[in-house]
Amino acid sequence: MNKIALITGTTSGIGEATAKNLAKIGYDLIITGRRKDRLDILKTSIIKECNNNVLQLCFDIRNTTDVLYAINSLPESWQNIDVLINNAGLAAGFDPVDKALWEDWETMIDTNVKGLLYLSRQIIPLMKKRQKGHIINISSIAGINTYANGSVYCASKHAVNAITEGMRIDLLPYNIKVSSISPGAVETEFSNVRFKGDDEAIKKIYKGFTPLNANDIADTIKFIITRPDHVNINDILIMPTRQANSYYTFRD
Repeated sequence: MNKIALITGTTSGIGEATAKNLAKIGYDLIITGRRKDRLDILKTSIIKECNNNVLQLCFDIRNTTDVLYAINSLPESWQNIDVLINNAGLAAGFDPVDKALWEDWETMIDTNVKGLLYLSRQIIPLMKKRQKGHIINISSIAGINTYANGSVYCASKHAVNAITEGMRIDLLPYNIKVSSISPGAVETEFSNVRFKGDDEAIKKIYKGFTPLNANDIADTIKFIITRPDHVNINDILIMPTRQANSYYTFRD
């Protein structure tokens, strides 16, 4: 088999673009997500275009039982995972901390932090056994700058950055690389989820400048994993040209 990459959250956006991108450079893929119909479409598209091997796992990374079942169900030939891309993540709501919904907090923490940990906990022993592997965690500018009405989302991405650094230290003796990517504004389904379909709020986010797109991040992932064995890219902060940080965006 070719090298194997497991990518979470491949039913849209960065995860979908990354799966297509890595297929083009010869990776066999384990694609995961909650929407089976979209996994089916992505699998068919990749096989038709690239003729790679694709295994789909439909489960919710927030559910420990589902995670254990999915990873334990991997055939032996699919267990030699070279790259784990912890992409699944979301923001829910955009409210001051005293007005936010508890269920939004739980959704973000369960997905962005606990889900990443659950899956990594199951894949890392497979990498340690082989004494090699590469984990890429998709973080955010929100993990670097905390902004108004984003307290818990920002906290979840600060946690991703801390977990990434801890992983890198813990896995150093096992020849396992650990990287993170922190994007600024990326136009995907992210804002649709955060603003729960509020079209006016969504339009305001990307109005007056050109945001990043999913392929920009997929290209960055490809760059990271194609470095020589002795090179690890610890962290990449990638922004639209007109966005300096979470606070400053120049709009026409």
